[in-house]
Amino acid sequence: MKKTDRKEIAMEIREVRDHKKQYLSLLLLADEQEDMIVRYLDRGTMYVLEDGEVRGECVVTDEGDGILEIKNIAVRPQDQGKGYGRALVDFLAARYRGRFTVMQAGTGDSPSTVPFYEKCGFVRSHRIRNFFTDHYDHPIYENGVLLTDMIYLKRRI
Repeated sequence: MKKTDRKEIAMEIREVRDHKKQYLSLLLLADEQEDMIVRYLDRGTMYVLEDGEVRGECVVTDEGDGILEIKNIAVRPQDQGKGYGRALVDFLAARYRGRFTVMQAGTGDSPSTVPFYEKCGFVRSHRIRNFFTDHYDHPIYENGVLLTDMIYLKRRI
């Protein structure tokens, strides 16, 4: 067996309480308008996923009636498809089980984002028509698709 000098680093998810805006570049991957992020960042709980370095982040809020909402979840583009997003969702479900009954996420009707949530056990719940056109100051495109409606997905936890 050949020895290597590579040090194994364990993935860690930790809460960020201060200086959340230092992760703005990651936050903007999932929500590309800063003033929309500011609306939930202070009242939300933020987590970062590190695996040698920061790979992803998420922000959740208590929406009342037992609903925990994922307001923002993002993984660096070069780290997507490696299970980090799924790890964040699973972490949230385990951490908040017993305190909340439902975890929900609102997103654009994108061919990459909606299937991600469905693979994580979410099902479509409802939509808010024209959310992106009414609340953003510029057209939002994801994978070449113009986002207009907000699609809500839910998962029992």
